[in-house]
Amino acid sequence: MEASPPQLLHTPPWLLLIHQLPAKPAYFRVKVWRRLQTIGAVAVKNSVYALPGGEQAQEDFQWIANEIAEGGGEAMVCEARLIHGVTDPQVRALFDQARDADYQVLLPELRALAEKLTAEALSDPERRREARHQIKRLRRPFEQIVAIDFFGANGREPVEGLLAALEERVREPSPPSPPATPPSHTAAPLGRVWVTRQGVQVDRIASAWLIRRFIDPDAIFKFVAPKGYAPEPGELRFDMFEAEHTHEGDLCTFEVLLDRFGPSDPALRPALTALAEIIHDIDLKENKFGREETAGLSHLLAGIALAHDDDDERLRRGDAVLDDLLEYFRRRRD
Repeated sequence: MEASPPQLLHTPPWLLLIHQLPAKPAYFRVKVWRRLQTIGAVAVKNSVYALPGGEQAQEDFQWIANEIAEGGGEAMVCEARLIHGVTDPQVRALFDQARDADYQVLLPELRALAEKLTAEALSDPERRREARHQIKRLRRPFEQIVAIDFFGANGREPVEGLLAALEERVREPSPPSPPATPPSHTAAPLGRVWVTRQGVQVDRIASAWLIRRFIDPDAIFKFVAPKGYAPEPGELRFDMFEAEHTHEGDLCTFEVLLDRFGPSDPALRPALTALAEIIHDIDLKENKFGREETAGLSHLLAGIALAHDDDDERLRRGDAVLDDLLEYFRRRRD
């Protein structure tokens, strides 16, 4: 059972900055380009940049337009509704691609730092302090990217998860508490509303499939804007900011859910683990597990997202693909 999708991620109009820059000096073009990058604008056509509408966007574009005019160029700021040639989802995808590229720059340094933080390194107070300084330095650009991540790009979750895990590892240890015996397995929630970001992609499609197939067969899925959503009582969020179930360290949401609630059936576990490894490498853009099926599933899920704007339909199509792939792993003999 599924809930009807709420409001769209963004309701037009968009704000457009249309400009013509002087041929000289050359550095002025670079200056304007950098200004546009800083505010998160994307180019929809040559010399036409877009932002989601709003007071801050209008102020940012007006400031740049004034600079262009002072530099001898021409610029105009206008509201626009997209009628033909490019769609709202295509423009949103441009913003997501730009932010994904920004997040991707941070990942190698975060992963390198994670590898260095061995138990021996963490036992040295000086090295622990230095690690805290490095993590704080890396969080600053992350927060700058988040500020212009208007539609919740997929690349945010891996970076946010790694940062949180690293911060936890270098935190000063608390006084020891009496040992507690953890439960062998977390009880699965039933008949809940599961909330995630609109525009579902790989990890969210796979996580929703895992929830519906093995965790909460009566799950209701609700798709919301990536920012500013306050959950209602009883709702569970996954693969989104401040979610109850999302990336942890270097684990994608699918892996986290499988670890917390996945079936312990020995006939199923190896197949689900294989799926988790594939989803991990697609979502985190890694080749950690190097499974030969990864490229094929990546292309299939990308095709589903390109062919269907409706999130319910994306989940329905993804369910069929993942059902078949699970059966393949169950029957295959290595």
